Amino acid sequence: MAAGGLLRATLTLLAGGALAQLIPLLLGPLLTRLYVPEQFGVFHLFAAVAANVAVIACARYEFALPMARGADEATALRALCTRVLTGVVVASAAGAAGWSAVSGQLWPLWLPVAVGLLGMVSLATLQATAGKRFRALAISRVVQYGGGAIAQAGAGLAGAGVMGLIVAPTIAAAAALAVLGLRLSGAWSVSRERIAEVARKYRDFPLLNTPHAFLGALSDTVSIALVAAIAGPAEAGFWGLTMRYLKAPATLVGGAVSQALYPHLAAASGSGGSSAATPQARAAVVRVMGLLALVAVPLVVAVWLAAPWAFEWVFGRRWRVAGELASALALYIGVHFVAAPLAIVTMVWGAQAWALRLACVGQLMFVGALAWGLHDGGLVTAGWSVSAAMVIYFGWYFFSLARWPVASAAP
Repeated sequence: MAAGGLLRATLTLLAGGALAQLIPLLLGPLLTRLYVPEQFGVFHLFAAVAANVAVIACARYEFALPMARGADEATALRALCTRVLTGVVVASAAGAAGWSAVSGQLWPLWLPVAVGLLGMVSLATLQATAGKRFRALAISRVVQYGGGAIAQAGAGLAGAGVMGLIVAPTIAAAAALAVLGLRLSGAWSVSRERIAEVARKYRDFPLLNTPHAFLGALSDTVSIALVAAIAGPAEAGFWGLTMRYLKAPATLVGGAVSQALYPHLAAASGSGGSSAATPQARAAVVRVMGLLALVAVPLVVAVWLAAPWAFEWVFGRRWRVAGELASALALYIGVHFVAAPLAIVTMVWGAQAWALRLACVGQLMFVGALAWGLHDGGLVTAGWSVSAAMVIYFGWYFFSLARWPVASAAP
């Protein structure tokens, strides 16, 4: 993809992503008045668990679709993904039944539905990315995230409580899947031998990227559970709301840039499972990091200075603690903003083993800093502790990508 094509694709995805993020952000003040912090705490725990399972629901084989050689291989990959996803949904149903029995609540029973839909949305998203259907990707994000927030507001007005918070985004995910139009024609007729062949060819995705992705999502799950266990459900609600708002810019920009950058890097670095970094690919990554850093700096300053009073003014007095936490997390959010689109880089460069090792260190640093802060001084102290640890971690990550060894340019 030429530079102009990459820019157009990114702008298309940014436009859809901006609207997808704007709707929930605008509805946030209403939602915080329809639901109490304790209800948000339960919802964020459910959402974190569902996302944690969904992120590995296809064993990450869907991320090989932009690198597939030909329609036949793409069909075989989709067949592989659907079979893995089916097994994960069945396992999720068993886990949800146990969770419901222990908690005495019915809302955990929505877990397999959420996991199945999110897994299919991920597969459809990568299918659309491989086909460079950027307009459909943009619309689906609006439907999923914007529609989910609208549905949550409607459920809150109807007094649906925690169940409304959970069911609304699940329905929105189904609508987003319909927009993307997941194509599975021929997937169920692919032979076992052919499925096994592509599974072996792209085995780095389940062996290396799956634990990497799982660990990344697990940090969210462990974090919300840790806050709830040590500080209480209301503090878990503060943590969840703060993360939702602070990570919105990274989700918006990161999703758009990574979806546009992935096929660009795949073309520049090679495909078919034998990728490597080239001077051109590394230069593109460095440019992306520099541009994102220029945006991140004023974002960090604004959050650090204005978050406490802004959260209180927008969400109500009982949410001021969330604003104080946001101020403490500003540095972390800045480096995360730059890092968010870069997860696909090590996939394309064949460096998933390195990324997995580094991610393990990062997750330990994150959870350790959070636990220390909660124990030593409470929620806001935990925010400052996390920021300090993550600046060190992401600083090393950026330095490593900028200095990554490159293959010789083709003559």
